Amino acid sequence: MPREKAYKPKSGNQLKKETVFEFYAPLAQKVAVAGTFNDWDIAQYLLKKGAEGRWSLKIELKPGRYEYRYLVDGSWQNDQRPAVCVPNAFGTWNCVIEVS
Repeated sequence: MPREKAYKPKSGNQLKKETVFEFYAPLAQKVAVAGTFNDWDIAQYLLKKGAEGRWSLKIELKPGRYEYRYLVDGSWQNDQRPAVCVPNAFGTWNCVIEVS
């Protein structure tokens, strides 16, 4: 008689949550988001420009607390939406997102 294997949930994407990043910059040429979720890699997550200058991107993130900022045409910017911010080592502020 075959033995039944104990059910184990799959790890990976199953635990991740779709998180939307948006930035309004109608005159911008390039907008990226970077943070502790990607070791501040400014090339990994480029937002796409939509109608009326709203840039957006959906990223799958594991539950946790992340700091982030937007890079708009080479200039670091904080989220335009209300966000918790914490000081960083450069004398500016990082935004904080909690993914549950």
